[in-house]
Amino acid sequence: MESNLQIRLARRPVGEPTVADFRLVEEVVPTPGPGEVLLRTKWLSLDPYMRGRMSEMRSYAAPVAIDAVMVGGTVGEVVASNDPRFAVGDLALGYGGWQRYSVERADGLQKLDPKMTHPSYALGILGMPGQTAYCALNDIGAPKAGETLVVSAAAGAVGQVAGQLGKIAGCRVIGVAGGSEKCRYVVDELGFDACIDRKTESLDAAFARHCPDGIDIYFDNTAGAILEAVMKRLRIGARIPLVGLIEQYNATEMPKGPNLAPLLIARAKIEGFLVSDHAAHTRDFLAKVGALLEQGKLAYREDVVEGLERAPEAFIGLLRGANLGKLLVRTA
Repeated sequence: MESNLQIRLARRPVGEPTVADFRLVEEVVPTPGPGEVLLRTKWLSLDPYMRGRMSEMRSYAAPVAIDAVMVGGTVGEVVASNDPRFAVGDLALGYGGWQRYSVERADGLQKLDPKMTHPSYALGILGMPGQTAYCALNDIGAPKAGETLVVSAAAGAVGQVAGQLGKIAGCRVIGVAGGSEKCRYVVDELGFDACIDRKTESLDAAFARHCPDGIDIYFDNTAGAILEAVMKRLRIGARIPLVGLIEQYNATEMPKGPNLAPLLIARAKIEGFLVSDHAAHTRDFLAKVGALLEQGKLAYREDVVEGLERAPEAFIGLLRGANLGKLLVRTA
């Protein structure tokens, strides 16, 4: 059997990560114990939250230890199994990390339907990013027909789903994305009403033009300057699902926050969101979003990188906004 290629955290980045912050290691393929399964990774998900795991700053999860394998969601093929629920050849959703082979507890795996046309969707629109969009929008955003919804990082894995679900709920949806290609995708393929190019447009002027009556829901994937501009146009009773902090993940010191006085004036609610708190909604999410996907009512795009060894450079590009759609590494 081939060796187990691993990508480990070599050191903690200062500011933007570099390739030197990672280390490629060849190890012996591990052997599963009782109740465990050996998987060969086929797909690895790359997500912005991973930057937080590289840091020792206080967060909702423990940081990756130095010289430990980088964490990440995976779809793998069962190579050996010591649990009757999994047979060789099965596909499973797990958390194997940045490595070619992983041993995982069978209790922590989700067996995928062998008829699933796109197993990689379990890491995207039918996985953590899709469920984040579904639960944060519905549980916190509570969209109503006729309301104005703004979505930052609108072309990303979470944003593209959140905005489309908002349209289905009857909202007028305005996206914010970086670059003309992403903005065209958001409007032409995802069906948003408009998209603001954060790289070339004045945010204040653009929001005044596209949201003249104010903003009811802001689905926040970025914080920073976009949040500051949005807060100037909040309507009374506005809701803000705070899902991501992309603009500050590489900051060497905490950026100054926006003035929170508009939250008081607008009697608005801003609420932090972690998808792990919403596991009870998984079945409902899969049923409803899966049906919309099958019916062709949701568009979805993946940005696929070939080869596990390219994960570090792809991840660095993700934090720069280089990807269009859900970023994945196809390892095999």
